[in-house]
Amino acid sequence: MLENLSLNESQDSDVLPTEALGEAAVLSKSQQKRAKLKSKNEAVKAEDGELAVPVLASAPAAAPQGAEGGAEEDGDEEGLEEEAGDGTGGADLKKKKKKKSKSKKMSDTAPGTADGGSAGSRAAAAGPPVQTAPPSIPVRYFFPDGHYPEGEWQSYRGDYAARENSAERRELERLQWDMLNEVRQAAEVHRQVRSYIHTIAKPGIKLSDMCETLESSVRSLIEERGLAAGIAFPTGCSLNHVAAHYTPNGGDSTVLTYDDVMKFDPLVEAVREATNTGVREAGIDVRLCDIGAAVQEVMESHEVEIDGKTHQVKCVRNLNGHSIGPYQIHAGKSVPIVKGGEATRMEEGEFFAIETFGSTGKGYVREDLETSHYMKNFNVGHVPLRLPRSKALLATIDKNFGTLAFCRRFLDRIGEEKYLMALKNLCDTGVVDAYPPLCDNKGCHVAQFEHTIYLHPTRKEVLSRGDDY
Repeated sequence: MLENLSLNESQDSDVLPTEALGEAAVLSKSQQKRAKLKSKNEAVKAEDGELAVPVLASAPAAAPQGAEGGAEEDGDEEGLEEEAGDGTGGADLKKKKKKKSKSKKMSDTAPGTADGGSAGSRAAAAGPPVQTAPPSIPVRYFFPDGHYPEGEWQSYRGDYAARENSAERRELERLQWDMLNEVRQAAEVHRQVRSYIHTIAKPGIKLSDMCETLESSVRSLIEERGLAAGIAFPTGCSLNHVAAHYTPNGGDSTVLTYDDVMKFDPLVEAVREATNTGVREAGIDVRLCDIGAAVQEVMESHEVEIDGKTHQVKCVRNLNGHSIGPYQIHAGKSVPIVKGGEATRMEEGEFFAIETFGSTGKGYVREDLETSHYMKNFNVGHVPLRLPRSKALLATIDKNFGTLAFCRRFLDRIGEEKYLMALKNLCDTGVVDAYPPLCDNKGCHVAQFEHTIYLHPTRKEVLSRGDDY
């Protein structure tokens, strides 16, 4: 092993005899140190009952201490320290192995806490996961293969039903799998959180507490990551004559009452049936106005009795569904819920929110009450802002929400304070749009149902469908 090692002849060094090989080897200082440590390690092994090997005798070395030699020796010494520690040999090696093993175990646990992961991570690692109450375990732990449940499949109507038999279109569908799997993950979060909220949405609960619980669960289950994954729209909990765009602001102490929850089940059923009609009528090349006509016919075939008085259920004619795009809640196409709308057609590869609103009032909403919903204008370019506070708030909005909707509670949550004047300035300059609550006449009741659908090349998928909805 050592017979081929030698120094340059011009260097002055001692000669080490080798008992096993019977040959002289000229070694540098660093090489002598390595040989010496190796002999000690082998001696330790021999004492432990292992096979003894020849041991090199050593003598003090007098190698030159030049710049290059010094650097070489330092490097060699570092290598020796890594291999044999401070000369204790195998004992140090065993310690290092234990440290490596310990660090490996630490790295195998899910990040999140000092003891190796969040509560959800640890619960998921213990075996088949069971969702907590309120929900906190990310949905990915329930689907370790990364395949999330598909929604409800519905065939297209008429001539388009034959698309299901097209091999070319089925292949196009397979190419979209990655994108749709992410959407299905969000849909599964929606189903699990929705199932839990049904158990706590009872008379006496504060709306702000209900919204905070719901939103916290969504953030946990989707594993919120800024704009990559999170909440796309504030929790809507519009009551009675309020149709849409209401969520409690900070300090709002509104409490859910019995009449808000239980009294008008026939109205809810009318709106559910109308929404399902819209889903059934939707499809590739379907005119949006035809969907509106079908929805209105079903909705207005229902009646509701309230306090001994019978009311025909009316469609809220100035509210409608809409197409959805990446980071764009309203992507340009509107799906009316009354006849006489636009004749624009649905197209393959589009997402739509099919939502219907039924009212016992006028069937027409107006803006009212305190604003809670805001959204940055999707098409806005650069707008010069004079107020430093407005610039800072816009930077916060861009970072946390982008062009997705947000509410004042979301700003409170991330630590924004005294922002109302800056927010008003952003609205006045057209950078941010305010969306006040939309209300029918006081004393009436409005209900809403909504489903998200995707128009595949072969069929349509109702992504938000669940056992309860």
